[in-house]
Amino acid sequence: MYERILIPTDGSKTAELAVEEALDIAEKFDATVDTLYVVDTDAVEMSLGTEQVDRIRQGRFGEMDELETRAREATEQVAERARDRGVVVEEHFRGGRPHKAIADFAENNDVDLVVMGSHGRSGISRVLLGSVTERVLRSTHRSVLVVDEREAEEAES
Repeated sequence: MYERILIPTDGSKTAELAVEEALDIAEKFDATVDTLYVVDTDAVEMSLGTEQVDRIRQGRFGEMDELETRAREATEQVAERARDRGVVVEEHFRGGRPHKAIADFAENNDVDLVVMGSHGRSGISRVLLGSVTERVLRSTHRSVLVVDEREAEEAES
């Protein structure tokens, strides 16, 4: 049913909740996993120059050690957990608008399932803060599994 699963990550607790769910599915279906870190170029454009942002959009971090370190740490956490379970995994880095980069990756790489975490915000907080997960849902025709942070916390209690 699933041959290729995408796990977008930013290294946050919310993203990490989705990893276990995704790896359970990958094991069950003997699927390969792609983990993707997206540098939000809209967010970093103010502090970096245009030339640096263009390099990020092309997936080249260059001298931006802090961004590269954060990206590699986030994807490596996913990759290590996948390898520990015998799941084949590839790490990827992109720059751009996160929801668009995730949706484009899924479309361009024949991903069968995208597994993402969500804070589970509603109402005005969701409107003000936005939701990458919600935007991915609206931007792709691929299947998306949303792991709700609130439900995971309630299950642990």
